[in-house]
Amino acid sequence: MAHHDLVIIGSGSGNSLVTADFADRDVAIIESGTFGGTCLNVGCIPTKMFVYAADVATAVRGSARFGIDATLDGVRWRDIRDRVFGRIDPIAQAGEDYRANGEHTTAYLGRARFTGPRELAVTLADGRVEQVSGDQVVIAAGAHAFVPDVVRDSGVDFHTSDTIMRIEQLPRRLAILGGGFIAAEFAHVFSALGSEVTIATRGAGLLTHLEPTIGQAFNTVAREQWELLTHAQAARVERTADGVRLTLADGRTVEADALLVATGRRPNVEGLGLDAAGVELTDDGRVAVDEHGRTSAEGVWALGDVSSPYELKHVANHEARVVAHNLAHPDDLRSMVHTAVPAAVFTHPQIATLGLSLEEAVAAGHDAVMATKPYSDTAYGWAMEDRTGIVTLVADRSTGRLLGAHLMGPHASSLIQPLVQAMSFDQPVVGLARGQYWIHPALAEVVENAILALGLEDPGR
Repeated sequence: MAHHDLVIIGSGSGNSLVTADFADRDVAIIESGTFGGTCLNVGCIPTKMFVYAADVATAVRGSARFGIDATLDGVRWRDIRDRVFGRIDPIAQAGEDYRANGEHTTAYLGRARFTGPRELAVTLADGRVEQVSGDQVVIAAGAHAFVPDVVRDSGVDFHTSDTIMRIEQLPRRLAILGGGFIAAEFAHVFSALGSEVTIATRGAGLLTHLEPTIGQAFNTVAREQWELLTHAQAARVERTADGVRLTLADGRTVEADALLVATGRRPNVEGLGLDAAGVELTDDGRVAVDEHGRTSAEGVWALGDVSSPYELKHVANHEARVVAHNLAHPDDLRSMVHTAVPAAVFTHPQIATLGLSLEEAVAAGHDAVMATKPYSDTAYGWAMEDRTGIVTLVADRSTGRLLGAHLMGPHASSLIQPLVQAMSFDQPVVGLARGQYWIHPALAEVVENAILALGLEDPGR
């Protein structure tokens, strides 16, 4: 049995655990899929490269309102696709080569299964099984796309976010099953590039977790862009001469050339043999960890989507930094901090969120106040002819602290950052507005205006 100082299951954020503290120690990385994990290969990075192309196409179509006459003459899907993966695939391959051939590292390209405490069997692609053990083991195995049985058992070809970006041609009609951030992002990508998009979601709308003012506004815009079928339960999936037919429980049908299943993701715990390792799960099926990243098994740690409820790359990266430190400094443990976690949905319009809604803040006992400001109240909003962008903030009246920030509109994922800073460093939110210059007439003024609209007392007075 090959023994290592550290064994890492997963090459996404887990790959970054090989810090300078482990430069001269024996490290093994086990990867059963494409090296580099979800974000690099099938998640954050390629999707945003597609989103950027979609944004460009959308801008061309909307140029007339600025007095610019332009037409979208065509979309070269394969060129868009190949630009994306022509950059990403070499990075993934280089990462694999570096770990396979680098000093003090070993790459096992296969599927891991615990056979005992800190002992694993790795089934390689050729069927051979390697026995591996480690002084410490980190489970950073990520998550996978969940596919309902009604689709999986249908025998009909379908796509998930793992495969849809590599298709050979743009579908004329795309059906999307699901109503979360993956559905919303791909609806924007494919509709902007020319597909007719129909979304079927079990909920009352898309992104039902959003703060109500943002959620309602987004669903209004979404219905103008895509056919949206709500309270839709998939009952049957069939192959047709032209593609696929999705039949809903209430009898509604959707005919499409391709089907994208975007019904959520699940932690990659199945088949890991966690019982043999003594690793416990949470009630919702994640690897249970404490604030330091330790599992219930001595010497076994976990991070990222396999254990975190957030399923966000920036959270996984933070957790990896904490675990990397704790692996090397067991007498000086650091804790994971999840008190101000932002998220963004790169759909159209873009959405960014942080913290509580007004209802959640009141329920938590805060003396809460809310304010909403539209992009169109700013000079740059006029320049953009923006009619849908809004910023909604929630704060505690008695403390002046920010409790929630919810944005919809261009550059929302960047505009939210000073609000993340205010919450992370416990800054009085009015001080954030009045304690610094805001460039005029930059779009960030909408954030300043929303803060002032809260009507909180200026601590500097």
